[in-house]
Amino acid sequence: MIIRLRNGLLLDGTQSKKGDIYLVDGFIQNTIDPGAKLDADYDVANCVIAPGAIDLHTHVGGGKINLARLLLPELVKHPTHLSVEQHGIPLATFKPLSAPVPTSWETGLRYLQMGYTTCLEPAVLPANARMAHSEMSDVPWLDTGGYLLLGNDRLLLNWIATGVPQSQITTYVGWMLKAHQCCGIKVVNAGGIDAFKFNVRQLDVDDTHPRFPITPRMVLRVLAQAVEELRLTHPLHVHCSNLGVPGNIESTLATLEAVEGRRIHLTHAQYHCYGKEGKHGFSSEAYRLAEYVNWNPQVSIDIGQVIFGQTVTLSADSMHQFDNRNHAKPKKVIFSDLECQAGCGVVPFRYRHDQFVHGLQWTIGLELSLRILDPSRVFLTTDHPNGGPFTAYPHLIRLLMDYDYRMSIFDQLHRDVKEISPLPSLKREYSLQEIITMTRTGPARSLGLADRGSLQPGMLGDVVVYEQDSNVETMFTTPKMVFRRGVLVCRDGKALKGSDKATVVADPEIDSGFESWISPYWREQYGYNIDMIKISRDELLERGRHVMLAKLRLT
Repeated sequence: MIIRLRNGLLLDGTQSKKGDIYLVDGFIQNTIDPGAKLDADYDVANCVIAPGAIDLHTHVGGGKINLARLLLPELVKHPTHLSVEQHGIPLATFKPLSAPVPTSWETGLRYLQMGYTTCLEPAVLPANARMAHSEMSDVPWLDTGGYLLLGNDRLLLNWIATGVPQSQITTYVGWMLKAHQCCGIKVVNAGGIDAFKFNVRQLDVDDTHPRFPITPRMVLRVLAQAVEELRLTHPLHVHCSNLGVPGNIESTLATLEAVEGRRIHLTHAQYHCYGKEGKHGFSSEAYRLAEYVNWNPQVSIDIGQVIFGQTVTLSADSMHQFDNRNHAKPKKVIFSDLECQAGCGVVPFRYRHDQFVHGLQWTIGLELSLRILDPSRVFLTTDHPNGGPFTAYPHLIRLLMDYDYRMSIFDQLHRDVKEISPLPSLKREYSLQEIITMTRTGPARSLGLADRGSLQPGMLGDVVVYEQDSNVETMFTTPKMVFRRGVLVCRDGKALKGSDKATVVADPEIDSGFESWISPYWREQYGYNIDMIKISRDELLERGRHVMLAKLRLT
């Protein structure tokens, strides 16, 4: 099949020019043979042609998702629960989801309707990996993958405490990636989730674990080193200690230093750059984190932007979620210990524009985006659903591109926020090219997805056509056309047909004899055989009718 898109503005983070592209048998080409017959020809004058968008941190599969659905049945199918208007004040124009955690079908559809084609689940627990892959395979249209959750698994903590060689830990990390078919390594509150099980309520970067003679710094260092030695493209994906705690900028900077110059990705960074200044004992330190990122090219972040309205927070960081339980709205929570590998806390939450802390959190997320100079190392996320729904992305794009619009919402915030926030002084407005970089080119490069994020010849035919509009929120909310592997699957917000799906996996080289060696250690620690948790490539292929494997490009 050959499709031509002509007279469009080609934007992919590396080029900005008027021209044509061809989608030939699922891939992008600049030219075709003179005698080739076009199957479709679209004039897309006054439109932007861009690669499919990539969300590298959104909760779309795994046990926490289902717990959140079970906890909040009264919020399902009632769009008003995610109202973006409070007290008659319009705070955004995006259409709410049907629930804080929607069904797999709605998740895929709503992402597709915005032009997203690839999404990564950031917290796949080893004990729950099979369910996570099953749920992700049920999300239509999207290529998916997951980061494996390590850093609180009891076997690893034991090994760090007893001083096993780094080579053993690196092999363990690589084997775990292959066994659970994931594409990166995530650590949440390193050592802190396990410490919580011993009644510890806070574990800073250099605090000693109550059971093992180790610190979070040690856990971070050995995992970052394992990622480097395995030559994984995506850096160690880190949820810091002390999420949401006033003054946590110090532990955040200590976390970045703990990896000793190795690559690191700091996730939902908005929650990790707070100070303790002012009459509320809560202030922004976004400038310090942004300065660190600007001066250290081995660091990348995603934002975790807060969106005003009802949502549900879900996290393996049971330490933080327990501390947050008194703020639950509605008043109910779920906590769970998971196989000596992690924890889980589900806490409903409502962000209010007229509440000081929530308003300042909103400004801090925007501060980070505006202060970090390289859009290829700062990524647009809400940590869905923790900060708010992913459907808010077009709204966030408008906030970044339109200073006056940004200020119109800022003016509605709590008066104390307006007194202390530096946001009015940040007059930067993102360009379309920078938005494409932070939502396509940058994430593809960070993940090692060499076949997407660009409009260069030979790239995968995941292409989106946006009609240019003075209101960029309108423009990015409903693309004119969305192509998946060269096939038109969505037009003007209406899904036309399904598409093949890929699972993003890493394939590090490890010692073939490691599995038999680790088997008795695993059984002793967790009480079941490793054969019960291993996921084969064939199983991934069988799990969805159109699942294909996408391989990471190793560094």
